Amino acid sequence: MKVILLEDVKKLGKKGDIVDVSDGYARNFLFVKKLGAEATSKTLNEAKLQQASDQRKEKEIYDEAVALGDKIKAAPITIKLKAGEGGRIFGSVSTKEITLAVKEQLSLEIEKKKMVLKEPIKALGTYNIPVKLHPKVTTELTVKVIEE
Repeated sequence: MKVILLEDVKKLGKKGDIVDVSDGYARNFLFVKKLGAEATSKTLNEAKLQQASDQRKEKEIYDEAVALGDKIKAAPITIKLKAGEGGRIFGSVSTKEITLAVKEQLSLEIEKKKMVLKEPIKALGTYNIPVKLHPKVTTELTVKVIEE
């Protein structure tokens, strides 16, 4: 029996795949748990429309991430802190402070989890911080830490 998967099923396939399974498995497991539907012309057409809609949404999300990445890359962020001898700052600059500075200076919302900062910034200078906006889009944010 041909079945369209409505959800991901381990060792069988991903959502939207058309798979060939035994009648009993389809009726007693997939249909009961609403993991699949029988592959009729109506359900095949609905699956194609749903797949096209999902692709359009994914493309829009990707395009938004690229546009946001261009804005982030174009504008550097400046953070002013008190510093001691040798350019060492009191405390450190973490992703939380960088996120607040981006919100104030660029009026953009970036989650701090998306910033890839290996260790907090503890000295004055200019730093390039990778920001992962989308699985396919990574940009760099330029952060200038200067003395107050």
